Amino acid sequence: MPFARSADFPVDKPAGMPCGHLGGSSGKHEGGDHSCGIHASLLAEGYRGCTVFECFGAGQQVSQVTFRGRSWRAAPDTAAAMFAVFPVMHAVHEMLRHVEEALGWDLPAPLRTSAVAVRDELVGHTGSGPDLLMALEVGELRSRVGAVLGTASELVRAAADRPARPDRRLRRSADLVGADLRDIDARGADLRGALLIAADLRGADMRQADLLGADLRDVDVRGADLTTALYLTQPQVNAARGDASSGIPASLVRPQSWGERRSR
Repeated sequence: MPFARSADFPVDKPAGMPCGHLGGSSGKHEGGDHSCGIHASLLAEGYRGCTVFECFGAGQQVSQVTFRGRSWRAAPDTAAAMFAVFPVMHAVHEMLRHVEEALGWDLPAPLRTSAVAVRDELVGHTGSGPDLLMALEVGELRSRVGAVLGTASELVRAAADRPARPDRRLRRSADLVGADLRDIDARGADLRGALLIAADLRGADMRQADLLGADLRDVDVRGADLTTALYLTQPQVNAARGDASSGIPASLVRPQSWGERRSR
């Protein structure tokens, strides 16, 4: 994966080049175990981006299934294809994760049929070979899957206990960077693709809010209730700032920096 010098990474690295901290690379960490040489000190070293990344199982699928356990180091001729396939598999696995979530809801039969169909299609793609994966039109696939996810979200949010007068700022693709949203009632809000970078959501009620693709970097969610937020992912949670009073879905892992959840 590529990364650029920023608040998330201290250096630039183009796609296809191993990180200098990867075991066995030509960088600082020369161990042969393929592990990260600074995993215990990523934040201190400036690699915040690594601490929030999640591959949704795509890395294991590519290395162990698509390329049948072959290593790009032992078989250098596979490297270019393997690196090109990974972003595609990552997108497929992320979409699959969202569809599986939607299938856990009470959906009407026609919509459930559509959701099962796209789930089966995505599962089929995960078993494809490198050539088929690289030829996959990810944008077109994401559009079709997104339509199903959007319809499912609308139904769930319509049935939710929502505020009588929703805040007009809470809308799809809204620019809420740094916004003061403390104690806001965002139940059932459509915040798909919203920019919430560094927003203050302390004490906010985010139940049944659609957060698909919302940018939650540095969002303050201390005391916020996201226990039933829709399409919330581990990378989004990892990128936010919370504490023991922050509520997240049971399917996600509470970041260690947030502390342990207190019993009521």
